Amino acid sequence: MVAHQQRSANSGERTRLACWFWRLAKTIFWVFKVHESGPLSSAREPRALPRTLHSIVVGVSVVLISHSLAAEVIPPKPDGYFNDYANVVSKEAASRFNEQLAQFERDTSDQVVVAVFPKMQSDSDIADYTQHVAQAWGVGQKERRNGVVLFVFIEDRKVIIQVGYGLEGALPDATAFDITERHIKPLFRAGNYEAGLATGIDLMCKAIRGEYKGSGKTAAERQNGGGVFSLLPFIIFIIVLIIISRVIRKAGGYSYSSRGGGPVFVPGGGGWSSGGGSSSGGGFSGFSGGGGSFGGGGAGSSW
Repeated sequence: MVAHQQRSANSGERTRLACWFWRLAKTIFWVFKVHESGPLSSAREPRALPRTLHSIVVGVSVVLISHSLAAEVIPPKPDGYFNDYANVVSKEAASRFNEQLAQFERDTSDQVVVAVFPKMQSDSDIADYTQHVAQAWGVGQKERRNGVVLFVFIEDRKVIIQVGYGLEGALPDATAFDITERHIKPLFRAGNYEAGLATGIDLMCKAIRGEYKGSGKTAAERQNGGGVFSLLPFIIFIIVLIIISRVIRKAGGYSYSSRGGGPVFVPGGGGWSSGGGSSSGGGFSGFSGGGGSFGGGGAGSSW
C-alpha cells in the first residue's frame, strides 16, 4: 500500500511537470507565431526568430530527456540467485542462500533473486527503478510470470521487494510490506545483514510456495540439458553415415580414403555435459531468467 502510494505520488509529479513544460513550449511558440503574423511584422523583424526559439525548446527537451535516461543504470543480469555486490555476508552464507533459492525453483518453478548493491544507480524512485531492473533481468517464467526480487541498497539504506504479476496474489503488497518492515529492517538497523537476508528469503519463499509446481530443474539446467538433446539428429546422421560407409566398404564399393578407412566418430569428451546448472563449477547453481514480467507489485522503504 505504501509503495503504491509512493509510486502514484512520483508518477503524478512527473506527469504534472511534463504537462507544465509542454504548455510552456506551446505558449512560447504561439506568442511568437502571433507576433510574426501581426502588424509589427516587417523587414526589421526576423521571421526566423520563432523557428529558432522552437528549435531551442525542442533541443532543451531532448537534453533533459537524455539526462534523465543517462542517470539510470540497469545492472547486467546476475549469474546467481543470491548476489552480494556489497560484500555484506560471508561467502559460505552467500553460497548457502544461492543453493536454497536454486532448489526452491526446482521445487516450485518460482524464481526468487536477491541483489545487494552498495548504492542505487538511479536518481528516480526506488520502486520505479527496481521494477525496471527486475523486468530487464526477466526473473520468473514467461508464461507464469512468477518472479520475485529482493533489492537492498546499503549506502542508501533502502530495501524493496518486487513481485511478478503471477505471484501478486500469493505475495500482495501488504505481505511484502510486513516482511520488509517488521522482519528485515530491524535486523538491518542492528547491522545484521546476514540474518535479515535469511529471514527475508525464508518469508518470501513461505508466502509463494504452493502457488506453482516445479519440474525438478532450474531454467539454467533445462537449457543446458536441451543442448545435448538438440544434437541428437546430428549424432544419428553421423552414425548412419558410419554404418553405410562400412557396408559399402565390405561390399567392395568406394570408400572415404585410399586406405579404406571410414570416418571415426567418438562421442563424449569435453564440453558435453548437462552441468547440473553450474555456471562456474564447484556446485554453484547458476541463474537464468525465464522472461518474467513485473507490474510494480511489492513494497519497501528506508531503514
